[in-house]
Amino acid sequence: MDPYLRDVLDVCLRMLHVVAGIAWIGASFYFVRLDIALRPPKDPEDAAAGVAGEFWGVHGGGLYHSQKYRLAPPEMPEPLHWFKWEAYTTWLSGFGLLVLLYFTDARVRLIDPAVADLSTWEAVVLSLAGVALAWLVYDALCRTVGERSDVALVVIGIALVALTAWVAGQLFAARAAFLELGVMLGTIMAANVFFVIIPAHRRLVEAMEEGREPDAAPLLRAKTRSVHNNYLTLPVLFTMLAGHFAFTFAAEQAWLVLTAVFVLTALLRVFFNHWHAGRRDWWIPAVATVGVVALALWLRPDNTGADSQSAGDAAAGKTVFVSARCGGCHTLADAGAAGQVGPNLDSAKPSASLVLERVTNGKGPMPSFKGKLTRQEMNDVAAYVSSVAGK
Repeated sequence: MDPYLRDVLDVCLRMLHVVAGIAWIGASFYFVRLDIALRPPKDPEDAAAGVAGEFWGVHGGGLYHSQKYRLAPPEMPEPLHWFKWEAYTTWLSGFGLLVLLYFTDARVRLIDPAVADLSTWEAVVLSLAGVALAWLVYDALCRTVGERSDVALVVIGIALVALTAWVAGQLFAARAAFLELGVMLGTIMAANVFFVIIPAHRRLVEAMEEGREPDAAPLLRAKTRSVHNNYLTLPVLFTMLAGHFAFTFAAEQAWLVLTAVFVLTALLRVFFNHWHAGRRDWWIPAVATVGVVALALWLRPDNTGADSQSAGDAAAGKTVFVSARCGGCHTLADAGAAGQVGPNLDSAKPSASLVLERVTNGKGPMPSFKGKLTRQEMNDVAAYVSSVAGK
């Protein structure tokens, strides 16, 4: 594909994905918050008409009065607003980005031969199979374990997230492994809307149109899946953003990092949902803070010695720079490199510690050189770049 066309499609799909995602997440957060904050109606006539709860809010210069019915009002309201295209558009645009960036350029973004020497078609098939399997397993668990115990469903779900993160790390490039789990979770959320929530709403409307009592079971199931989506939102957002932070996805135990972040971010949603219900569980942000600090300390890169390399030691790094084909992306006049993809190192003037972090962990489409260069070679190239850049 023409590189410029790829960039244009990337921008358009990414903007659509972000805007639709904001709309979907905003609706999810609002309606879950609304449902939690409902209070019994004060007007006896409302209660007699089937109103289960009401909510008063102030926003945008006005007061709003929202009501939720136990099942449905006596007559079909018009117009009836549906909330579904936000979810569908978010998933479709996200899947388009996955195809555009990771499937059509699998050798660079999806595959790392040092992890698993897959062909393009093998990597793509494994990625798609994982996405489909995620929904099938989740849905089966909800219909079995979830019907009996929410706690058991959470425990099994976290264990499966950890297992999936580990397996993805054994199959795909480090950055792609995080994204793969995010696509799985995002697909579960969109499938909840498509296969469970919207069909339940359609049955409700059909029952009202036919003048019969709606079945409450599908509606309760839809509410449960909506709450699941609410808790999955922040973990999915992290996997979408983690590609900008190599120290997370390129960590030695990246699967454990992702599992920890999954738990911590989901806990934050628990905290805010409880807050809206009038509970102040301060232990949750306390645990989250301790967890973030612990992760930051654990993932702190070991740059010992990188900035103290002598000029003589740095000279050996030029050979490594050339042999590792760093010049394919980066410009560095001293090495005769004139790459057009990555930053011009002559003008960027990076420190040895920054170069070492990038060479070790990767950044964006840049691969990690762990397992390809020795620690000494990585130190040498970092010292070399920092010693000649900007001269």
